[in-house]
Amino acid sequence: MSEYVSAPGPGPGSGAAAVLPFFVYGTLRSGGHNHAVHLAGRCADIRPAVLDGAALHEGPGFPYAVPDAAPGRRIVGELITVRPGAYARALATLDMLEECRADGTGLYVRRRMTVRTAAGEPRDAWVYLAGPTAEAQLRERPALIRSGDWTDRTGPATDDR
Repeated sequence: MSEYVSAPGPGPGSGAAAVLPFFVYGTLRSGGHNHAVHLAGRCADIRPAVLDGAALHEGPGFPYAVPDAAPGRRIVGELITVRPGAYARALATLDMLEECRADGTGLYVRRRMTVRTAAGEPRDAWVYLAGPTAEAQLRERPALIRSGDWTDRTGPATDDR
């Protein structure tokens, strides 16, 4: 089950965006450039995690997550819990970085989804998925990263399902 939120601010029926960890899978992972710029010093916990039912695609310098029900599709990343005092700023900063727009037309959309930690524990998290335009382009011309891991890629491959 996922809760769709396209931009910072109110979540459906909640009055405010839920305080959830972030599932990151690309340049926001620890060691990545955007992690250093936008998350370093704000994290209370970082642990390995996997998003099942999604495929990772190569973008121009960054990845896109696209829902994909094909058996075995998953994305490898990290579950990042931001310190409470830094959460509101981190959420706004990440929404801006990902060009997440209130009308849902942004480069990415933010969704509440369930990820699985390395210990197998299910956790709800915010996940940035490809926005509608990018998703449509990737479905027409896939740039699949077969490993599902941005740090373990040799380049995009066409999807030959």
